[in-house]
Amino acid sequence: MPRKPKKGYYVKGEFVAEGSARDLELKAELKGLRDADDSTRSDQKKESEALQTLGQELLELHPKTLERLQLPEKLLDALHEYQRLTSFEAKRRQLQFVGKLMRKLEDSEVAAARTALHEQRSGTGPEQTQILLAEQWRDRLIADDAALTLWLEHYPGTDVQPLRALVRQARKDQAQAAVAEGAPPAKKGRAYRDLFQLLRRSLNTDAAAEDPAQDDGEDEAND
Repeated sequence: MPRKPKKGYYVKGEFVAEGSARDLELKAELKGLRDADDSTRSDQKKESEALQTLGQELLELHPKTLERLQLPEKLLDALHEYQRLTSFEAKRRQLQFVGKLMRKLEDSEVAAARTALHEQRSGTGPEQTQILLAEQWRDRLIADDAALTLWLEHYPGTDVQPLRALVRQARKDQAQAAVAEGAPPAKKGRAYRDLFQLLRRSLNTDAAAEDPAQDDGEDEAND
């Protein structure tokens, strides 16, 4: 009696019988890929919803604070239109549009928006806000080469040579700490602290250049 052929399939020229160890292995790999894909989609959805919520929360900001963030004009127009609408469905659709525009922002712009909201809600002064921004930028510059380009786009007056040198040294210090201790690198070292100070000075200089109120106050005092 002829032998019944095994049920199975071919993968890259290899016959895989159903129920075999190889079949179970391949199915486990496929399930893992699907789960990872589902997880990625879930994370993306959460991030999208968080940005949409952040966009709505920007309406809480004082107009001067919102202006200081220098957000894209299209986003500001969309926020003003959201405020004007009264229909629930129209506001829902407009908020989705705001979320879409928020996803186009640079990471630094999103960080600045969150910092401004924190400042206003907690009563934190501009000085504390600049400290938070300097800390965020310091960690981004050390972690990612592309962050330097973004920083210089926002703060072109920065002296780039010492900035590059401090970033390189801070990375070197962290790598050496990781090797020496056999653990994740600790955020310490002279370069790490000096980098923070350089960034904070740049933020202070930029804020003074953009805020005419300080000069007005000085003129009134002189009068």
